[in-house]
Amino acid sequence: MPLTNGYEADLLGETYGNQGQPLLLSSQGDVIWSEDPLRIKASEEGLLVQADGAGLGRGKSGGSLREAFLHARKSHFHGSARMPDELLFRCPQYNTWIELMYDQNQVDILKYARGIRDHGFPAGVLMVDDNWQQNYGQWDFKQNKFPDPKAMVTSLHADGFKVMLWICPFVHTNSETYAKLAERSLLLKDKSGAVALIKWWNGESALLDFTNPEAVDWFCARLDYLRSTYAVDGFKFDAGDSSFYKEVVAALPMSPNMHSELYGRIGLRYPLNEYRAMWKMGGEPLAERLRDKDHSWSDLRKLVPNMLLAGLMGYPFSCPDMIGGGEYKSFQAGATIDQDLVVRSAQCHALMPMMQFSVAPWRVLDEPHLKAVLKAVKIRQEHKDYILELARKSASTGEPVVRSMEYLFPHQGYERVNDQFLLGDRFLVAPVLEPGAHRREVIFPKGKWRGFDGNRYAGPARLSLAVPADELCYFEKVK
Repeated sequence: MPLTNGYEADLLGETYGNQGQPLLLSSQGDVIWSEDPLRIKASEEGLLVQADGAGLGRGKSGGSLREAFLHARKSHFHGSARMPDELLFRCPQYNTWIELMYDQNQVDILKYARGIRDHGFPAGVLMVDDNWQQNYGQWDFKQNKFPDPKAMVTSLHADGFKVMLWICPFVHTNSETYAKLAERSLLLKDKSGAVALIKWWNGESALLDFTNPEAVDWFCARLDYLRSTYAVDGFKFDAGDSSFYKEVVAALPMSPNMHSELYGRIGLRYPLNEYRAMWKMGGEPLAERLRDKDHSWSDLRKLVPNMLLAGLMGYPFSCPDMIGGGEYKSFQAGATIDQDLVVRSAQCHALMPMMQFSVAPWRVLDEPHLKAVLKAVKIRQEHKDYILELARKSASTGEPVVRSMEYLFPHQGYERVNDQFLLGDRFLVAPVLEPGAHRREVIFPKGKWRGFDGNRYAGPARLSLAVPADELCYFEKVK
């Protein structure tokens, strides 16, 4: 957003790997909402918006983007006044995916955690990613990879970490679990009445039918078993994309998007959670992460507009993927690591709601670049209380943690500014997003601003400023 001529989207069974919401807002205070997925087409003639089922509702509140958002939040997704686990905001997060990929194991997870502390990073949430489990649907540790998982979790707790496990709603067909679930009709079926086999990025598997309360109970029982047996703290709920639910038959008929919503509702039981694919759960205490990004400058430039949009959809508790990128193919053997990109990515994350590492900075960076990343983490630590304060307020008011220029300064020509953002109403953040750049243009709104460089600036103004490689370009509003 803003939508431009030629844009098209059909959200039925497709949220493009991210979070979705059947909502459109305008900078003039307009609100369009539907209980069903939207079809959108922008052309020279205007904006065509359609929805089946419940149809469309249209309203207007005031004459600004902020008034439109607050009206939509009050009318359509008021939430529960709760937030996810505060540690997700207070400290950086760490995910074992890029370092270990499908070789998750006890020895290397503990080594990764030691590396975090030994290199001066604060402990936080540590996420053990895919392939710690015996199989999809067999949610217990692999004994050959994890000889004593409870001792591992105990050790991580002693070092100040909370531990999350990757989880998904798929069930591998070559298991006793599959046979038992199929016999109880807890798996989705195809039109012939047989268990549906769904193609996803890890092959072909069956999929739990969360329209059946027994399937929900079975799944949650496995999660509760992991918590009680190994003292894990929460779960990364992956693979809930609505596209997996096309052409399936459930116990209760519903749209593919609603299946994603049902998967999201399971996370409400666990304060320490993370989702990527989501539908119509704005205002709920769920931690959302942007879809995996490449290790590229073009994908780095997506972070600010994507995060701004997430907040406007009602998902304020969001994480801008992994620092340096979370798409594992970018880090396979022989891949070139752009050290400047990792630094600028860390800076971009530093004053967003959450900050998540996966590739180990101490492994891929030389000393000057590693110091620059640690400097970005230090900035976050200095302002973590304010970030947490904003997250707490957002739980009750719904307002985004990161906000666009148009949101706070309406009708001043800022509608298309999407490479800088405001953290609450106190900080203006303008990260460097171009390779080799040591300057960037900053758009200052009205007010006085104290800069990272020690200088003061008065807005409205548009200035080109020098930004050294180890600096995050940001400014604090002066009262």
